[in-house]
Amino acid sequence: MPSTRDELPLIVVMGVAGSGKSTIASGLAERLGVDFIEGDALHPQANVNKMAGGVPLTDDDRWPWLEAIGERIESERLAGTGVVVSCSALKHVYRDCLRKKVNGRVRFLLLDGPRDLISSRMLGRKGHFMPQALLDSQLATLEKPGPDEDAVVLDISHTVPNLLVEASAAVGL
Repeated sequence: MPSTRDELPLIVVMGVAGSGKSTIASGLAERLGVDFIEGDALHPQANVNKMAGGVPLTDDDRWPWLEAIGERIESERLAGTGVVVSCSALKHVYRDCLRKKVNGRVRFLLLDGPRDLISSRMLGRKGHFMPQALLDSQLATLEKPGPDEDAVVLDISHTVPNLLVEASAAVGL
């Protein structure tokens, strides 16, 4: 485990719904020996209801959720534990919000891949509130990380074990 708070892993596994965020984030957290936070669990119930009803979230809907995620990341940093979070973080300004909470110290891993693959994964999911019908709105909203961001793009067409190896390498494990 890192010796200082500045060396702690503070990682957000990001991407559209169905890209595998929870699977990769939880697996990476296990490899790093840090907590995993399911970002969807921090959504206010009104957001969950809206998405479950097929209505895309607005920026106003997302800000309290992003603030809550950022606060959890900062709490883990202050506790000296590090963390891996699953969070769509679709826009640059959303990632800015998360970075601001921890003075810029967040590494992003974008899970990216073809729409057809993501769509088929979403159709095969059971018990998740996000319907496949919202995929296109998420893809339209997604702003891929730029060179000014600490981010790595991973191809979701790779197997989960391979993605975990790639994610581990991306964070220096």
